[in-house]
Amino acid sequence: DAFYLSQNYPNPFNPSTSIQYAISSTQFVTLKVYDLLGREVATLVNEELQPGTYEVDFDGSNYPSGIYFYKLTTGVFKAVNKMVLLK
Repeated sequence: DAFYLSQNYPNPFNPSTSIQYAISSTQFVTLKVYDLLGREVATLVNEELQPGTYEVDFDGSNYPSGIYFYKLTTGVFKAVNKMVLLK
C-alpha cells in the first residue's frame, strides 16, 4: 500500500526497457522520460489510474545513446530514476 517507482530493467538497455511503478490510491499519473539536459523526450503514461502495480516499456530505438531520467508524478508522490541507453 505505497507509492513507488522501481529501477528500470534491464539497465543499461538497448533498445527497450521496462519500468514498474505502483500507486496506492486513484490518482492522475504521468510518467515522462527526459534527456540529460532536462528536455522531455517521451510521455509513457498520462492518465488517471486505479490503485495497483503497473509496468510500462520504453523503446529507445529512436534515441541516441546516453543517460535519461524518468519521472513519475501523481497528486501526492514524485520520484525520478536514471537509466542508460547503450547502443
